[in-house]
Amino acid sequence: MIQIENLSKSFTLHNQGGARIQVMAGASFDVAAGECVALTGQSGAGKSTLMRMIYGNYLADSGSVKIAGVELVGAEPRDVLALRRDRLGYVSQFLRVVPRVPTLEVVAEPLLAVAIERQVALARARDLLERLRIPRTLWALSPTTFSGGEQQRVNIARGFAHPYPAMLLDEPTASLDATNRETVLGLIEEAKARGTAIVGIFHDEAARDRVADREIDVTRFTPGMAA
Repeated sequence: MIQIENLSKSFTLHNQGGARIQVMAGASFDVAAGECVALTGQSGAGKSTLMRMIYGNYLADSGSVKIAGVELVGAEPRDVLALRRDRLGYVSQFLRVVPRVPTLEVVAEPLLAVAIERQVALARARDLLERLRIPRTLWALSPTTFSGGEQQRVNIARGFAHPYPAMLLDEPTASLDATNRETVLGLIEEAKARGTAIVGIFHDEAARDRVADREIDVTRFTPGMAA
């Protein structure tokens, strides 16, 4: 479902005379449908960089990223957006939404974007907000006014609204209390059961041990860090 082959990335430091720093070279691995792979490695090893390349936020210097057979490296922006709409979900650590849009609409939006009937989309959004313990009194308000923890849970609800074939998870249980952490782990297990391929970063070792089928140490793809 997710195929990474010989992926490389470097950054140009324009404020240091145009020096180029290679941060990743030769990253290769596959993630099967229904499998969760955890990216591990010391701080600075490139876990977030690799995640952003898979999502298309960073352009790879070379190599291949295929999601459900669709090549992402070198793809047109409209094709990247279509892939994100239909096949590739991303739960980041931060909620980024248009101000003044009600929380219920924010969570339902990924379903509405793929032409799911409005009432069905809103019902799914309500279910997720209930499960993640966002008070009903907040559903008609913009989540931009919420606390950090509430925004994180709205972000998770939005990320799991649509049954994407592939998902990227960046610290999905960070800063959650035990009850909401359990709910999120349950959502991940449900996604795996329906065949979603998942790549995740989990600093919560217990969460990683529970949901990840295997780990990939990104350090081996990082020049200067590989043993």
